[in-house]
Amino acid sequence: MDDLRTAPTVGIVGCVLYLLALAVPYLLVETTSAVGAYYDSGALSPVIPAVFALVAIIVFAAGREGRTDPSVAAGAAIVLGLFIVGLTLLWATTVPVSLVLGLTESTLIEHHRWAVVVVALSVPLGAAWFARALRLF
Repeated sequence: MDDLRTAPTVGIVGCVLYLLALAVPYLLVETTSAVGAYYDSGALSPVIPAVFALVAIIVFAAGREGRTDPSVAAGAAIVLGLFIVGLTLLWATTVPVSLVLGLTESTLIEHHRWAVVVVALSVPLGAAWFARALRLF
């Protein structure tokens, strides 16, 4: 297995999964304004880490394809991944539980914010694997 190609691909997949995880409430809740309130009710909206995830996709791909120095791409991806996890965790811990429980009768939404945090962890893990494959640490 070629870790120099697989590791950034895992990071890209992690970013895409993160973006898809943010879209799940739109499938579970009937009114989109309720989802907007859910995302806006925390300390900050997870739209900011979503933008970081989009940038991280570009960084991973550029490092994998050699369009950017792979060591710089791996370092930037680690930083972006840590920001994604940190900001998502900040949002998840500050969303009022009463708002989450009031969104829908589905129990899936209760655990959504924590699932998003877990999925977010795949981004810095993929970046760390990429840095390790480059023998940066």
